[in-house]
Amino acid sequence: MSETNCPFCTIPPAAYAAEFEHFFVLRDLYPVSPGHSLIIPKRHMLDMFELTQEEFSSLHEVLAQTKQVLEAEFTPNGYNVGVNIGEVAGQSVMHLHIHLIPRFTGDIADPRGGIRWIIPEKAPYWDD
Repeated sequence: MSETNCPFCTIPPAAYAAEFEHFFVLRDLYPVSPGHSLIIPKRHMLDMFELTQEEFSSLHEVLAQTKQVLEAEFTPNGYNVGVNIGEVAGQSVMHLHIHLIPRFTGDIADPRGGIRWIIPEKAPYWDD
């Protein structure tokens, strides 16, 4: 996917929830939970392995500041941070985006295993 037909490359800055030097933040259009946010690099790239050292270093601050906003607005009890790299891993927009997903006590019956539930038969490792 090129920059010209990338849905993230055509989002106007007025739609950003927040903007940083190398990244912008959007609220996910199909949120897993209230406040589910996407951290997206301004530079078009496929995945996290294309970040420069400077971009990668600044990502920490972007995550921290976005978390602060979510804490104030939603008061979550935990978070999932996720990156899908490649179609087989679930990447549906071929422009890097990092999911910051607030989690709440009771949002699922048993949260143990977290992201392991991507492959359900691998998730309940505590039963082995």
